[in-house]
Amino acid sequence: MQHITTGHWIFAGVFIVAFLVYLTWSYRKDLKMHKLHYSGSFYVLVAVIFTLFAYYVLKQMLH
Repeated sequence: MQHITTGHWIFAGVFIVAFLVYLTWSYRKDLKMHKLHYSGSFYVLVAVIFTLFAYYVLKQMLH
């Protein structure tokens, strides 16, 4: 079993920061496209959460 060294932690930290910066930059660049193509996705998310909640409640009631 190998031990995690300080270099590994430094690499992990740099990687996470770089990944989050790139993710934020990419999202901001495509924000206009997201608003155009995914405008109704919030309602789909609400419907999925409601369906899962209703399934859980019905399962608890019938059990």
